[in-house]
Amino acid sequence: MAHAFTRLHLFTSKVINVKTIRRLIYGEVLSAVAFVTLGFLSLFFFFDFVEEIQSIGRHAAAQYKLIHALSFVALMTPSHLYELLPIAVLIGTIFVMARLAQSSEFTILRTSGLGPGRALKTLLLLGLGFVVLTFAIGDYVAPMADRTGQLLKARYQGRITVGQTGAWLKEKQAYAQYAVNVNALESDGSMRSVRIFEFDNQGFLMSTMEADSAYFGEDESWNLQQVKRTEFPARDNTAAGIERAQLSVLRWPNQISAEMVSAALLKPERMRTIDLFEYIRHLNANQQSAQRYEIEFWKKVFYPLSCLVMVVLALPFAYLHFRSGGIATYVFAGVMAGISFFLLNNVFGYIGNLQNWQPWLTAALPGMIYSLLSLTAFGWLVLKR
Repeated sequence: MAHAFTRLHLFTSKVINVKTIRRLIYGEVLSAVAFVTLGFLSLFFFFDFVEEIQSIGRHAAAQYKLIHALSFVALMTPSHLYELLPIAVLIGTIFVMARLAQSSEFTILRTSGLGPGRALKTLLLLGLGFVVLTFAIGDYVAPMADRTGQLLKARYQGRITVGQTGAWLKEKQAYAQYAVNVNALESDGSMRSVRIFEFDNQGFLMSTMEADSAYFGEDESWNLQQVKRTEFPARDNTAAGIERAQLSVLRWPNQISAEMVSAALLKPERMRTIDLFEYIRHLNANQQSAQRYEIEFWKKVFYPLSCLVMVVLALPFAYLHFRSGGIATYVFAGVMAGISFFLLNNVFGYIGNLQNWQPWLTAALPGMIYSLLSLTAFGWLVLKR
């Protein structure tokens, strides 16, 4: 009660410093968002750990122990934080706005000079801070932690692969084209069971190379180990026979980076934005479909901006009338609206990929729709009051 009285005394001062109001709102929202985020992360950590405990029993012979399971689950936390931060921002901001409205504190703030425009600007500035934080986590912390976790797991549970045949990539050079098959990534970052098919510019097979393993070189090349090379005769030289050779080491110049191989073997949403952009350029340069990766690229660009959508979505709750005990219903409705935003985001991603929509529009449209709805509701409530 004393704390509430002190705050009300602050609000009823004749002149309230704008910085003081901003500091109060920011402190309340940050505390609420931190609490919600911690709760969600604790749940995800628990469920992930329960799942990893089963892996300990399955891979006991490979010395996969409790400390490894805890390390893997901890390394997955930044990815969960990246995914949860916008919804945590929504829940925390709605709770603060609704509580201020219920206790009439927001009404006092309004009469003290916090107009609708200033309230919107205050929350947008806070939202920009969350945008920067979300981008930093999703583009730097989460990809590094996720890759480290996957390699840690691969060290004890087997290599990283997709399906039975691994990943296929394409490389186009001046006088030849290459189809490259990488079966798996090992825990040390090397590639396992690499096959390279070389074609001339007319599409005729010139040679094949099969390597037990390969390592990424520092000069845009791969170092192939234990290579079986087969060269086929040129079309105009039918008298020549097939030549076969076995080499312990072979350097193959190419522009397929480790990040591109990881993109083909791992989920593209786990990549950094710049790596995803480079992979899209590589696909386009080799006349391969990049629609799926372009949509993921633009989703990664616009996803941090969803924090702005969330604070705009929460602001109208400060202008509602709350009866005693009615705040929970409004908070729940706001959370459902936020969840529907993320569901719509995923639906648009699938539809855009199937219908070949413009990738940037596919990623941006859900945010534009919900921002328009939120601003409309905000304007209507302000005019109504």
